[in-house]
Parts: sequence; C-alpha cells; structure tokens
Amino acid sequence: MRPELSTISSIRPNTPNEPRTSVRAVPRTRETQNNTSRVPKPNPRHTGMGIGSRVLALAVAAAIIPSASSIAQPTIPAHPNQIVYPELNYQLPPASTFREVLSSGMVVYIAEDRVLPTFDMSVTIRTGSALDPAGKEGLASLVGEQLRDGGTRSLSPEELDERVDFLAASLSSRIGDTSGSARVGLLSKDLDEGLALLVEILRHPRFDADRLRLSKERQIQNIKRRNDSTTSIERTEWGFLMYGEDHFSNRYTSSASIEAITRGDMAAFHQKYYHPGNMIIAVSGDFDRADMLEKLETAFADWPTGELGPKTFAAPTTTPKPGVYLLHKEDVNQGRVSMGHQGVLRGSPDEFALQVMNGILGASGFTSRLVAKVRSDEGLAYSVGSSFGQGVYYPGSFRCFFQSKSNSCAYAAQLVLNEINRIRTELPSQKDVDDTVNYVVESFPQRFSSKMALLGTYARDEYTGRDPNYWQTYVDGLKAVTRDDVLRVAKKYLHPDQLVLLAVGDATTIRAGGHDKDPDLTLDKFGKVIQLPLRDPDTRKR
Repeated sequence: MRPELSTISSIRPNTPNEPRTSVRAVPRTRETQNNTSRVPKPNPRHTGMGIGSRVLALAVAAAIIPSASSIAQPTIPAHPNQIVYPELNYQLPPASTFREVLSSGMVVYIAEDRVLPTFDMSVTIRTGSALDPAGKEGLASLVGEQLRDGGTRSLSPEELDERVDFLAASLSSRIGDTSGSARVGLLSKDLDEGLALLVEILRHPRFDADRLRLSKERQIQNIKRRNDSTTSIERTEWGFLMYGEDHFSNRYTSSASIEAITRGDMAAFHQKYYHPGNMIIAVSGDFDRADMLEKLETAFADWPTGELGPKTFAAPTTTPKPGVYLLHKEDVNQGRVSMGHQGVLRGSPDEFALQVMNGILGASGFTSRLVAKVRSDEGLAYSVGSSFGQGVYYPGSFRCFFQSKSNSCAYAAQLVLNEINRIRTELPSQKDVDDTVNYVVESFPQRFSSKMALLGTYARDEYTGRDPNYWQTYVDGLKAVTRDDVLRVAKKYLHPDQLVLLAVGDATTIRAGGHDKDPDLTLDKFGKVIQLPLRDPDTRKR
C-alpha cells in the first residue's frame, strides 16, 4: 500500500470529485508587514540539526517525493459519449430460490433481508373490479379501500389508524381491474403485530358505516370532476376507442352505482374472493426464513379455502375503428394527442424485437426518435413518446402521444406519422439498436432495487402465469435483436393506415392548424374529422 504523504498535500493534483484550489497573492500592506514581522525567523540552533543535516534531509525528500507534474493524472474523456463502462453482468436468482408452498396450498415468495431492521409483506388476491355486478360498478374498489379504512372486527377505524401510526407502519389495501393487493411494512421488531394486522384486515374487515359513507361522498365528488382536465378526458376516450363501450375496462362508476352498493354487497364480495386459495404472498425482511414460514402457517392455518377466482379476464369484442377524433375542451391553450392502434398479447415471439423497435421510436428517453424530433429539434412538446402494449389477458395498444400548443398539434402529428413511416421503411443503424438495448439492459437492475421488488415481481408472474424463467433470459433476448428484426417487426406490427388519431383541447384551433413551418397543414389532412361531444362525467355516456 502506498504510504500517505501528508507533507505534499498542497501539491496533490485535483481529482474529479474535489474542488480545485488556488493560491492568491496577497499585497503586502502595513498591517501584513507588521504581522509578518512578528513571526520569529527559524534559528538553526533551535531545530536540532545543523545546516548540513538540513541540506541532506531536503535532498532525500526531493528524491522520494514526486513532483506535481510526475504524479499520474486521471484520464478524462473529452466528451461524455467517450466514457467507456465495464459490461453489465447482472444475474437474477431464479424464482424457485424463493418459492415455498404452505400446507394450505398458498404460494409464498420469501427472502431474508438483513440490511435494515424492517419487515415487508404483500399479498396479491385473485379478484378485480372486472367482477363488479352490473349496476354496482365500484363495488370491488370500495371493498379494497375499506378493508384498510373501515376497521376490523376487533379494532374500530380510529383504533386501527392509531395502532398503525404508533408502530410507524404502512398498511394498505386496494383492488384494481384484474387483481387485488394488500401490504404492510414496519420495523422487524414489530413484525408479529404487523403480520397480525394484515391478516386481520384481510380476514375480518368491519366495513364501518361512517367510513363507508364518507368514501361514497368523496367518490361522488370526484365523479363530478372527471372532465376537469384534458388528461382524464384523453385517457378515458382512448380506452373507449381501443376496447369498445362494453368492455369491463370501460365500465365506470356512477353516482347511482356507488349509492347502490351496500355493506352486505361488500361482505358477500369479500367472502367470495378473500381466502388463502386466492392469495399469493411476498415477504422479505430481517427475520429467519424457517421461523417466518412457521408464522405464516399459523396465521393462515384455520382460514378455509373457498371458490377460486378467475385466472383470466374477458377480451374486447370490438376492434378499434381508424379515424380522426376530436373532443373540445374550453379554456385550454394546448392539445393532447394520441395516435395508435391495437397491440399484441404478452408472449409474442417478437416480444423483444417489438420492445427495441418501440424504444427506438419513442420509449428510450432523449435518444428516441420522437423525443429527438418533436421535442429537441422542433420544440413542440415537453411530453412526447410511444408505447407498444403487450397485454396479459387481451392485446394492449400501440400509442404515440404528445401535448403541444393547439395550433401546432397537426404539425406535430405529421412529424410523428413521418417517424412511424420511417421506422417501417428504413433499416435502423446499429448504433440505434445498441443504444436502445443498452438503455433497457442498464436500467434492468432498477426493476429489482430491493429483495421485495424482486419477490413482488415473481409473485405477480405467478398470478398471471408467466414463465418463471422469463427474467433469467430477458437480457439475452434483448441482446439477440438485430437491425433486420427491428425493421421486420415495424413492418409487421405498425399500420399507419389503421391509426386512431385522438385530439383533445380547443377544437377550432387544433383543427385549423397554422403552424409557421406548414401553415396549410390542418387536422383534416389526416382524414375525416369526427368531432365528439364530451361524455357525461357521471354516466360516461354521450
């Protein structure tokens, strides 16, 4: 090990992470002269060595201490693009490493994590708002919310809140379209109580009448504000255009459906879907694995398994109808635009090529073509990009999106269309492919930033039936994509003649166009414009 040379710290070269220091000459004023004169000059008789000894010592120091110019300087690239990084070799342990099955048949993904004295557990439940009965849309969502907010058999809502706060814990529950979830996190010293609280809200919810009433009032108020933002309008209308009026993903709550839900409805829904046979657990933290498995066995041992929930959900019965759709929203000076069509199901043999293709087009940040062209080059949009949905239960959607000034929406839409046509007709450069693959591969470890993130992913894969070895081959699948693959899938899966173009904002200005670079380009140039009235915020009907 090189010895520390503290005597030469003043001539050590700056490193990239250290501030550069400098020596400034100070003019000799009367004050500094006076101060300097008070410093006694060294006397050879007081140093313990003679002049000859001191000369010899200086000669030795000169021989062993390198000069500033001779110390190796760090090599700094002239440009960040010239930085060379070591190859990322990130390997995930397989799902089987963490998978256990309790005596009840419940699947558990479990891992010790001793880095911090914490405990984290999540439960995925086989249910969803897709199962709401007609006329009572919002039932599943209310059940998921009130499991946590409505108290338990032994704790009132206020007592439950106080206990969670006292433990400095997080405790949550919800139900989405095709799954439910619940989670607890707290210090590991309190894991027994945290586990007990989670099981209590899952098994014995109170559905407190006052909390239910407040939740209904809040939801009804939110329903009234559905058309307040172009973001909400665009998201809703895009779903209807892609999946049709009758698909469960487009069954929205209304004031009437919320009011129709009773505590009895909630109890029946809970009884039907909440039991160990419909649950998958992910748990990590500062505990002993074997001991934790025993605790889980005990916690769920006397809870009988009931009717199993669905393993799939209905696909849309309609396909998107190409066209140009315009919705008017007053008092906004920017328009939101989406352009796209139906995507594919997960598990496509072209999955990785599609991911790279979409990355090059608009999903890999500032290096993607849409961001570079529409945002960086033209300055037309702050938010712009693309997605290519590979759905779990039914095809996702391909979508390019941006938000721009009303009069530049048509021009920006033309730029997006140009890039869609370009990626279908031109072989991408090897750099485009490499940059996109590297962008995805190097962000891959961020998906699994903790043990719990990894276990949660494996639990969701178990729920949806994904190949448990999927993530072990993920990076290799991306790296195998070639330039020819990108061009092939772009031609196969991108269909400019089938595009749905949706614009939301000031309809008159958006339709007229008039951007400086192409004043004659209007929205009508993309096809017959169908101006749709806004949906009723309550019923979601026109």
